[in-house]
Amino acid sequence: MSRRRTTRASFGDVDAVLSKVDSAKQRAVPSWFRIGSGRNGSRRRRQRAQGEAGFTLVEMLVVIAIIGMVMGLIGPRVLNYLGEAKVKTARLQIESFSSALDLFYLDVGRYPSASEGLTALAQRPGNTSVWNGPYLKNGAVPADPWGHVYLYRSPAERGPYQIVSLGSDGQEGGTGSAADIGNGER
Repeated sequence: MSRRRTTRASFGDVDAVLSKVDSAKQRAVPSWFRIGSGRNGSRRRRQRAQGEAGFTLVEMLVVIAIIGMVMGLIGPRVLNYLGEAKVKTARLQIESFSSALDLFYLDVGRYPSASEGLTALAQRPGNTSVWNGPYLKNGAVPADPWGHVYLYRSPAERGPYQIVSLGSDGQEGGTGSAADIGNGER
């Protein structure tokens, strides 16, 4: 059996080995990556930061392309919600007109004629003795959300009156947001 000989290294030897390992590590790391490499390191970083300020054209094009893709995916949904909101607004205005017409009926004893129209809710018709209006806020008949006039028919096929918005196209019939919206329809 052979005996191994163990030797104890002095602290000086350990320091020498560690310094060699540190210098080898520093050589393996690129100089631009070293943090605080000596007295001139911070000056080099400042010079590099001043020379490389801003974005490259490729980076800007990538960001613009990403924004374009996001808008292409989200934009149609937002526009669809806007169209649905206008339809809901038209339905709410028609319900408001219906309430105002019921108040007109209670005061006058009849609904406005087709010739008087919805303006009878905002201005006193000439042939009424009792009128406690205006029955609409601001004293005017608002247009539908697409800027068209509401149609008022009295008498109507299925009731004493009918209020209709012609939708986004302003013509009778249609589908989607161009469909007609009237009272009694859901």
